Amino acid sequence: MSHSAPSDRKRLNALALAALGVVYGDIGTSPLYALKEVFGSPHHPIPITTDNVLGILSLVFWALMMVVTGKYVLFIMRADNRGEGGIMALMALALHKEKEGSWRRNAIVTLGLFGAALFYGDGVITPAISVLSAVEGLEVMTPTFKPFVIPLVLLVLVFLFVLQRHGTASVGRLFGPVMLIWFGVLAVLGLINIIAEPGVMRALNPVWGACFLITNPRLGFFSLGAVVLVLTGGEALYADMGHFGRKPIQRAWFAMVLPALLLNYFGQGALLLSDPATIENPFYLLAPGWALFPLVMLSTVATVIASQAVISGAFSMTLQAMQLGYLPCFQVRHTSESEMGQIYLPAINWLLLASVIALVLGFGSSSNLAAAYGIAVTGTMLITNLLVFVVARNQWGWKSWQAFCCILPFVLIDMAFFSANSTKIIAGGWFPLAFGLLVFAVLTTWKRGRELLHDKLGQDAIELAPFIESLALGGAARVPGTAVFMTGRPQGVPRAMLHSLKHYKVLHERMVIVTIRIFDVPYVPEIDRVEVAELGERFWQVTVQYGFKDEPDLPAALALCAHFGLEFDMMDTSFFLGRETLVPRFGGAMAYWRILLFAVMFRNASSLTAFFKIPSNRVVELGSQVVI
Repeated sequence: MSHSAPSDRKRLNALALAALGVVYGDIGTSPLYALKEVFGSPHHPIPITTDNVLGILSLVFWALMMVVTGKYVLFIMRADNRGEGGIMALMALALHKEKEGSWRRNAIVTLGLFGAALFYGDGVITPAISVLSAVEGLEVMTPTFKPFVIPLVLLVLVFLFVLQRHGTASVGRLFGPVMLIWFGVLAVLGLINIIAEPGVMRALNPVWGACFLITNPRLGFFSLGAVVLVLTGGEALYADMGHFGRKPIQRAWFAMVLPALLLNYFGQGALLLSDPATIENPFYLLAPGWALFPLVMLSTVATVIASQAVISGAFSMTLQAMQLGYLPCFQVRHTSESEMGQIYLPAINWLLLASVIALVLGFGSSSNLAAAYGIAVTGTMLITNLLVFVVARNQWGWKSWQAFCCILPFVLIDMAFFSANSTKIIAGGWFPLAFGLLVFAVLTTWKRGRELLHDKLGQDAIELAPFIESLALGGAARVPGTAVFMTGRPQGVPRAMLHSLKHYKVLHERMVIVTIRIFDVPYVPEIDRVEVAELGERFWQVTVQYGFKDEPDLPAALALCAHFGLEFDMMDTSFFLGRETLVPRFGGAMAYWRILLFAVMFRNASSLTAFFKIPSNRVVELGSQVVI
């Protein structure tokens, strides 16, 4: 017992250090721009007076304590889907006891998908605003650097996205220690300025925040739209829970991140009290002149790390959406042999880069981008509240009134932040909403299109059982080898089998019909990976089961069938896949523009061969036309 306790502590501390680099990059770089936007925003600047500074700092303190500490770190992290967090995992958990086709199930899916869509918007804005705000520190050193800020930002961003294809396993080991230095610097810079102006600590009293809102109701309301910037990245605590576990994330928050953030925000407040002119860039002006350049360099590295975490999150979210049937198959490359979560999706990477570059060029400064940031963050927070309410009722067995009373304070706080940010829609808040609606349209169109295609193919299908019985009466000749047919409708004869029989006039010695099922749990244990049934006439049915975070590998799954008396020799096995060509028509079950969108996605989707790791030299594709 005495030996295991120190080793457990050591492991917990190592995971907490790693969490600093992945989980806390986004929220950890908020001091670069948050208070600057509150007091220096071109939209609703707040006069720098003692009462206003103390009032805003009080709001910042209590927002961090109630939303991040109370809501995410202590409460919502309990809503884990077998250890996994994030909006897609939460949606899957909320759906567990909901009936197929019910209005409540449809509402949960809609909320979850729109939350995921807003997360993609966040994934575009975070790299742009973080790197911009870091490099803008060069302007504090000398205005001469101003023309070089945008080109340097674009250079850093292009480097970051090009780096993705090499994976982050090697540089990822540096993320934790670098962020440890970053939070240490935040704390020291803040503490030095607090010592010079200790009266700023009065803002810990919530009365200052309440008085500010009561005395300046209009200005106080608008200020919430900028105060919310201190909470960006709160959702990441929950989304990355599966990588590190609850305890290391909580330890890193209480031991390092929260104290460092509070010291830095209060230090910036102290600086503003002593010299209101520092609103030009209060973060960088915390440091003495000689430390400016090293601080700009450290800030840039910290923002790259923060951006990396968001990009990796977008890759993971895309893979989960693909598994759950909301996106077509994209090419997935695994960049680490030891870490399953280290993946790279080229198509998503370049789409993100193009969007980020367009944002930087379109908005031009971190202040302009800040208007776009809050909507994505507060929208996702609101949706998380509603989904956790469903989980508390369905999974935890809480009564409706208990769940309502628990969630209500968080909903009211998030509604206040969301309402304040909604006033900035014209100034830039339109972007995450438009981007989110676009992603939402893509997710729902693909899901609905697949359902329509499945139904269409099912109309012309021949039932499997009578087909096999007819073979007993004599029919097609059998040739040596094993043929594997993949189908989403196990009770019907796969179209690829009918086409094969039509063209080759033969059946293989063993005919295996494989159906892939994805469950709304993160992982399916290997012991439950396959179900095998013998159908007669040397026909077999195999159901392969995955969770939405499992890595599909069909040959590995088929190897497990040996336990059921069905052995595969890959050199003697052929995989027959159907390849449909869609013909859109007016008056279908979906709007014509959605049918066209589905057809484009379907045509450009990656082959199932790569996604399921099927040896390409063992695959036969048989095409057909389908009118939808």
